[in-house]
This record gives sequence, structure tokens and C-alpha cells, in this order.
Amino acid sequence: MMKTAILLAPGFEEAEAIITIDFLRRLDIEVDILACQDDLKVVSYHNIPMFADHSLSSVQTTLYDAIILPGGPAGSVNLAANPQVLAFIRRHDAAQRLVCPLCSAGARVLGAHNLLRGRRYVCSGDLYQQVADGIYVDKPVVEDGNLISGKGLGVAFEFAAAIAYRLTGNKEKIDFQLSHIYYKEDQPAA
Repeated sequence: MMKTAILLAPGFEEAEAIITIDFLRRLDIEVDILACQDDLKVVSYHNIPMFADHSLSSVQTTLYDAIILPGGPAGSVNLAANPQVLAFIRRHDAAQRLVCPLCSAGARVLGAHNLLRGRRYVCSGDLYQQVADGIYVDKPVVEDGNLISGKGLGVAFEFAAAIAYRLTGNKEKIDFQLSHIYYKEDQPAA
């Protein structure tokens, strides 16, 4: 079974986290929710408490198949300020495991610490203007090697699906889930 980790810091964008967790778990992909602090209760951007499975410090030596970094104005700043988060990302990147930032995390966490390493990526808003390390591509989801980035909350389903495709390759099962929970404009609502 594939094993992923989603890193939550105070102020994380809760919908980005929950959509990604929900979608991956529907596909039988294990998701560990990691608190990037000592307390397992992490409060989101909209002041919603969420309880993590583990603290990041307690699994620092675990190697996951993918690590996921949701955004949020304060959440991505708090991830970027945490040396344990940066070490965790570097270790996974060096092992060619998937590194998956969503929304502001691509620019504020990876871009601000030269962790994009010249790869193509996307992030929210105009944050890319502050990044000299990567190549910004204005698309909903961008894949470059082991980096999968998503533009923001509005593409959370596509982002989660891209991670699932890379981890499982099970297009039929993923497409089945997408057809039941994600409606594109050209699809009539049931």
C-alpha cells in the first residue's frame, strides 16, 4: 500500500487538506496527517481544529511515497519557517519521492528555500514573482519529475488525482472516483 503524509502547520488551508486526504483515502492510499508542532491539535486558516495522527518530529526518519503541503497564508509561512519541515522535504526529494505543494506552499515553502531546483511548478496568485528557483507555469496542476504542484483550492481534486495517478497508476479506479465526486463544467450535474 502506498503511504503518504500531509504536513499541517497552524493556519493551513483546511479544504485543501481535507479534499486531498479524502480523495487519496477513497483510493486506499494511506495518508498520515502530521502536525508540524508538538501538539497534535492544529488550528486551520479558518480557525477549525484538526487532529493529526503524529507529530512530524516523531516520524522524521520515515520515508513516505509522497509528502503533501497544503497552502494557507499563515500555514505556508509556518511550514517554511520550520527547519524540520525543510529537512523532511529535502530528504524525500533526494530519495525521488513525490513532493506535492498546493497553493502558496509551492512558492513560500519550496521556492523560498531553493527546493524547486529549476523544476516547473505552479502556485497561487502572484507569489511566483518572488521565486527565482523554479519555472512558473500557469496551469491548474504541473508535474515535473517528482514534483507535483497545484495552483490552489479550486484544483484540489485535480491535484489529488494527479498524486493518485502517479502513486497507483490505476486510471480506471481514479477516474471512477472523479466521475462521482467531481463535476466539470461540461458535465451535467446528476
